[in-house]
This record gives sequence, C-alpha cells and structure tokens, in this order.
Amino acid sequence: MAKLYTFEEVSKHRSIKDCWLVIEGKVYDVSPFMDDHPGGDEVLLSSSGKDATADFEDIGHSDSAKEMMDKYLIGTVDMLTVPKKRAFVPPQEVVSKANKGPDFTIRILQFFVPLLILGLTFVVRSYTKEK
Repeated sequence: MAKLYTFEEVSKHRSIKDCWLVIEGKVYDVSPFMDDHPGGDEVLLSSSGKDATADFEDIGHSDSAKEMMDKYLIGTVDMLTVPKKRAFVPPQEVVSKANKGPDFTIRILQFFVPLLILGLTFVVRSYTKEK
C-alpha cells in the first residue's frame, strides 16, 4: 500500500538533493532525476512545494516520460491537506551552473582564442605589408 503524505510534509522537500513533486495526487521523489531532466533542475524546483499537476500537463510530456514516473513514485498526498490556491514561494536553493566550473572556462576560451588568432593575423599582416 502506498504511503499517505500530508501536503505540509511533501512541501518541505524543495531542494536539489531532496525534491518531491505532487502530480495528480501522487507523490514523486524526483531527486535522482534532477540532473537528467531535459528542462533542467530549475523546472522541477519551481514545481515543488505545490500541486504540480497543471505544470506537468501544460508541458505535454510523452508517454515514455509518463511511464518513467513510476520509478519515482513514493506515495500519495492527502488531498484534504492540499491548499486550493498557493502563492509562489521561491525554492530554497537555486543553483545556476551556467557560470561555474570547467564548462564555463571552455566556453570563454572557445570565444577568445579565435579572436586572439584573428587579431594576431591582422597585426602580422599589417606589419609585413608595410615593409
């Protein structure tokens, strides 16, 4: 039998390492899927702490995505504890990976190295043309 959670209990799980979603009354622990989600972890974090059914349905997920959800199912939510309308509460931790790590350095180098080569080519051509 599936475990029954209160909405308050589910809404405490709103971080990258511990993220639960409520979709159609079912509770999913999507923490292991955060890095693999095609829309990024920010999408999942923004849907945590509320009933994410509308968010999930608005995207139009494929049948295979819906089948994949079964492995993350951990129980159901007591629908009497789910607020009818909930104000947006920002996630506890939103980590932007865009400007961190070696990927950012590689992107910068991919931009500046060709510019440097182009600049050196122009300087050498200008210098040799004068003589």
